[in-house]
Amino acid sequence: MTNIILCGGNGTRLWPISRTLMPKQFVKLFNNKSLFQLSIERNSKFCDRNFIVSNIEQYFLAIDQLETLNSSKSQIPNSKFLLEPVGRNTAPAIALSCMALDKNDIVLVTPSDHLIKDEIEYEKVLIRAKELAQDDCLVTFGITPTSPQSGFGYIEADGLSVKAFHEKPNKRTAQSYLDAGNYYWNSGMFCFKAGVFLDELKKYAPQIYKTSQIAYNRATGNPIKINQEDMLAIPEDSIDYAIMEKSDIVKVIPSNIDWSDVGSFDALYEELPKENNGNTQNSKHIAIDSKNNFIYTENREIITIDVEDLIIVDTADALLVSKKGSSQKVKEAVKEVKKTTKLHEVHLTAHRPWGTYTILQEDKRYKIKTIVVKPGKRLSLQKHFHRNEHWIVVSGTATVTVGENKFIVRPNESTYIKMGEIHRLENEGKIPVVLIEAQVGEYTGEDDIVRIEDDFQRE
Repeated sequence: MTNIILCGGNGTRLWPISRTLMPKQFVKLFNNKSLFQLSIERNSKFCDRNFIVSNIEQYFLAIDQLETLNSSKSQIPNSKFLLEPVGRNTAPAIALSCMALDKNDIVLVTPSDHLIKDEIEYEKVLIRAKELAQDDCLVTFGITPTSPQSGFGYIEADGLSVKAFHEKPNKRTAQSYLDAGNYYWNSGMFCFKAGVFLDELKKYAPQIYKTSQIAYNRATGNPIKINQEDMLAIPEDSIDYAIMEKSDIVKVIPSNIDWSDVGSFDALYEELPKENNGNTQNSKHIAIDSKNNFIYTENREIITIDVEDLIIVDTADALLVSKKGSSQKVKEAVKEVKKTTKLHEVHLTAHRPWGTYTILQEDKRYKIKTIVVKPGKRLSLQKHFHRNEHWIVVSGTATVTVGENKFIVRPNESTYIKMGEIHRLENEGKIPVVLIEAQVGEYTGEDDIVRIEDDFQRE
């Protein structure tokens, strides 16, 4: 069985922890593991290989986190990647993946950002799903509801047969679904043969099938890269709308697997360990007569006095305070943030395929960063039009290229790169290179980079 892992989505309801370039599935919230890593570990027990669908930025995050799992001696099967230049929802993503597989391959389609804690029951439903998939059914997993949630779509069932899919209801309707006993939360997880899915797609969404086939046939490389124009030509649609609501071979398996989509801070609060007063455990939180609070902090101490049922999220560049029960509105707040800043895109610490950088201070004409380059990695050969750069090595040994010259810069030594000069930073050693970069110029934005050569094939 092949696990198709969908890595799309920005997780805006968990902002400011989750950002566009570090979405919630890659944030290490659970014993220093991410939801992506937990998903890989969980499904690797049942699947022979992974087929991961992501964009180019998430590709490097995924590679890094897979390497961490492999270094911890977890039994992780081989992973193949398909990179989308732009998202077109789940139906095209799954179609392109299935086109890369044998038609008789059974696939398990899962989001990368869900939490499943009852793995014994999970194994049981996967065995049943695989049996139905072998009989040429399209299988979806219906989560046994525990409360009248209005944030989920619902599946109405008649035994294993699907009667209807329902949009997110209001609270009153959700309660009626719960009372009826034959409605399930739509998990967004599926199981079927690759060829059966494609046959149903061709039948019910022929334009998606045709354009996906063209895009796949023109794709290049390993990982598989889809051309942007070809991707934009594919109609945007979900698997539910494109196929599942129309096909007559759909089955639903009731799944009581202790599942959460961790789609809000209220949901995340339920999944994290808590101290005696119901506050989430945090060594940097001092609670004075405070209870039932969600507290997240990266560096600073947080002291609460006589407060309860709050969500407090403190990152290096943004602070969120909300009442519990209102965290679904975070998505609205992010829309406002986008109007004036880029805080929705990236943390002060940004992850790159070669390592990380952290912005220490920034003004109109300068920016100061810490840069960490992993052993054996190097930045692109590049130049800038609007800034000069000063590099001071703190630890490790940096190999620096400036123009035609290549030289070594050791701890407590520095170098200077003039505006417009072609340059590169490289770590040929065995330990990380840490340096301070001071940028000075009229513009210090990250988009003032002209890449001439890049190991990671970025534009």
